[in-house]
Amino acid sequence: MTIEARAREFDLADPLAAARALFRLPDGVIYLDGNSLGALPRATPQVLARVVEEEWGEGLIGSWNRAGWFDMAARVGAKIAPLIGAAPQEVIACDSTSINLFKLIAAALQLRPGRKVILSEPGNFPTDLYMISGLEAQGLARRRLAAPERLAEALDGDVALLLLTHVHYKTGAVHDMAALTKAAHAAGALVLWDLSHSAGALPVDLNAAGADFAVGCGYKYLCGGPGAPAYAFVSARHLPRLSQPLTGWFGHEAPFAFVDDYAPAPGIARLLAGTPPILGLAALEVGVDLIASLGVARLYAKAQALSQFFLECLEALGVELELASPADAAARGSHLAFRHREAHAICQALIARGVIGDFRDPDVLRLGFAPAYLSFADMAAAARHLAEVLARGEWQRPEFRRRAAVT
Repeated sequence: MTIEARAREFDLADPLAAARALFRLPDGVIYLDGNSLGALPRATPQVLARVVEEEWGEGLIGSWNRAGWFDMAARVGAKIAPLIGAAPQEVIACDSTSINLFKLIAAALQLRPGRKVILSEPGNFPTDLYMISGLEAQGLARRRLAAPERLAEALDGDVALLLLTHVHYKTGAVHDMAALTKAAHAAGALVLWDLSHSAGALPVDLNAAGADFAVGCGYKYLCGGPGAPAYAFVSARHLPRLSQPLTGWFGHEAPFAFVDDYAPAPGIARLLAGTPPILGLAALEVGVDLIASLGVARLYAKAQALSQFFLECLEALGVELELASPADAAARGSHLAFRHREAHAICQALIARGVIGDFRDPDVLRLGFAPAYLSFADMAAAARHLAEVLARGEWQRPEFRRRAAVT
């Protein structure tokens, strides 16, 4: 049986096959970069048009109350909460992942006086490490890095916070959230999880793991659009004592009292800083509602099946590439990474064929399997394209070997 025939059988049995129609995708494109920017939900343009034309255009400033803008950050956060195993009052949608990291790293340092070390791993997503370095430059923190297998033993009485990305942005490897959180707590440290490659892609249960803090972006598997607002989680046990450094007016207990002195809002609202981006939140809410309606457990099961089938297709076509992701599907998220010295050129050659993946320095071809809008037929076709790019040496063309700032 050909890989195409197998794909047809899988697609006929796929309970999520109809979900593809809920997204807008260009004809002739196999989109394997939803782990970097999710596809556009078909409902988003209509929702944004309504917010712009009716709520902003007609309601003007009155829409802060009549259209619920004022409570939008909390409302969208509460919808994200069940996707990550949190209570509604523990999550708020605001700012960017980087800004939320800064807020929560600083908050953790205040909750652990006398400790300054922030522990992470080399090769973590750059902004996570950069935010530690920024606080280090101010004399507020010290950065310590340890290999994944050495993290537990690197936890000592100096560590205030363990900061890790749950699903590694490059390899897709998944950390054991519960075990590492337990180890950190045993050492008296707090834990901050970056869920940017987790939320909407695989089941996450922050409260079951005993997590302290978490952040994540809204533009990958949650399909909130480019630059979508991020979100932040704070365990309810920490909220009464939480103090964050970006004390903007929306995080005040009475923002419209316009007093000179800051007093934090009760609960998760104290993580707000400036005025929430209403258009961005409106788009994010569409994506969150859609992913929630499809069910994360079903999406995860399909993503694992898609990635496994893709590997089987490569094997059937005689493609030999070094897999940089865990071979065990249960140990990885919803993307695969392959190492090749010409990964950038191969990526560009695939894009020219309508197969959109991405490249990560120095040598990683990264292919994402966003299950809401990908099919098994896409996997068979993408594998065949990759096989032909390699067999025909298409990656050697000069235009594919030139590096650009954005791929």
